[in-house]
Amino acid sequence: MVRLKEIANAAGVSVMTVSKALRDKPDLSAATKARVRALAAQMGYVPDLWASGMRSRTSRLLGLVIPAATDPIYARVMLALEQCAQELGYDLVYTQSLGKPEREEAVLRRLIARRADGIFVSPVYRMEPTAPIYEELRRCGTPVVILGHRAPFCSGFVNVETDDLDSSAAATRHLIGLGHRRIAFLAGPLVAPWAQERLEGYRRALREAGIGVDDRLVFNAGSTIEEGTSAALQFIHEQPGATAIQAVNDLVAIGAANALLDQGVRIPGDLSIVGHGNVLVSEFFRVPLTTVRQPKLRLGTIAAESMQHLLRGEPAQSRRLPGQIVVRASSGPPPA
Repeated sequence: MVRLKEIANAAGVSVMTVSKALRDKPDLSAATKARVRALAAQMGYVPDLWASGMRSRTSRLLGLVIPAATDPIYARVMLALEQCAQELGYDLVYTQSLGKPEREEAVLRRLIARRADGIFVSPVYRMEPTAPIYEELRRCGTPVVILGHRAPFCSGFVNVETDDLDSSAAATRHLIGLGHRRIAFLAGPLVAPWAQERLEGYRRALREAGIGVDDRLVFNAGSTIEEGTSAALQFIHEQPGATAIQAVNDLVAIGAANALLDQGVRIPGDLSIVGHGNVLVSEFFRVPLTTVRQPKLRLGTIAAESMQHLLRGEPAQSRRLPGQIVVRASSGPPPA
């Protein structure tokens, strides 16, 4: 490994001059800095970031905790965060909570132990109003940006989220505008604020249209393809007389649509279906899925901007971004 002393000997300058040149200090001429940097690059010098971090009391690490790498919602969020971290000279350390509070606590503690300069986290939602690990994050003063909605246990942190209430209502209005009056809803995990908002958006749009809310049309479906399949089979068994289904997310919609198509149901001829999230597969599904586009790249970019403010000791504001309905082939008028 090339050391500063070797570069200094080759350049005929002091070690301090080499250090200042590589740190772009203003008290050296541009010509000297350019000569030293060129020589350092030619010799293959790589900065010792660990030693630099010890001196500056920073790790140049940002932590990221998401439910799972297989969750398509986070692909573009991660892309934006990694790109912004790279531009700022940080490394992004990614971990998974797998939706388990105990695992979330373990990975957050590891990031604290590694002295991460800041942490992005998509919380594992729970009913309890407090969570010890989030209290610890508050006490140690680590800058934290919540990716998604806040709950009581993480209410003291800055967050970025989509307006799930209005975007879900927009999806329901789309189906109502096509002529549907009996619209089923495949609900997500109600411990999660985003799932609560999407259910309430559906109900609000029905009430605004003068359509009674029928709880027999609401089915518990979770958030996965498998859970969407199970909910669709329950829907088929109960035959509630709906002409459309609105799902809490695209994965549930795809699982449900697969089950319905395999049972001979024509989409949208017999039954329309709408998702939420606009994950990549929704556009290329057997019947391209009408859905709500979440601004995932924008969410990641704004989260990174919020983190920059916090790292500089500046206040940051929580942000709420609108979704947008994307109409594809899976929704149409009800059967005659």
